[in-house]
Amino acid sequence: MISTARLFLEPVTPEDAGEIRRLAGDEAVARSALNIPHPFEEGMAEEWIGRLKPGDVVLAIRQKGEDTLIGMIGLIRDEENDSAELSYWIGRPYWGRGFAGEAANAVVEYAFRSLGLNRIFATTLSRNSASIRVLEKAGFKVEGCLRRHVKHWGQFEDLLYHGLLRAEYEEEFGEDRQ
Repeated sequence: MISTARLFLEPVTPEDAGEIRRLAGDEAVARSALNIPHPFEEGMAEEWIGRLKPGDVVLAIRQKGEDTLIGMIGLIRDEENDSAELSYWIGRPYWGRGFAGEAANAVVEYAFRSLGLNRIFATTLSRNSASIRVLEKAGFKVEGCLRRHVKHWGQFEDLLYHGLLRAEYEEEFGEDRQ
């Protein structure tokens, strides 16, 4: 478990499926994320949880004091290359409170300090300014734009690639991240 000032990040469990379906099933959440289906049908969350691999770090984001699942964050590892893809989403009732940034900062620190990763990358739809800000504040740099790379909800969209190297992280944040 990872703890921050306001959050607990802990491994997702099958018991989280209902709340994942409720929050991720919100059209606004699915519209801003590339890999969340809409509609989010019964059984999809359970199936997704069942497909997780042992090396993947997939964490439920819970607000301290309420033990409520407010979103998800994860690292899909490429162990051969000491890298991982960061992804996250926050349920709409919790938007605008800085929870995504707080969770992202904690997971980035964990990735570099505990997992010993060399690189973390993330992708965003170019129109998702809130997610881009989360990544910028965590130290990520835009590495490229794949123009009209994905068809999302019937529209071709640009996909931004963001990256952060351990050396950049250590230079910018040193030993004290939180």
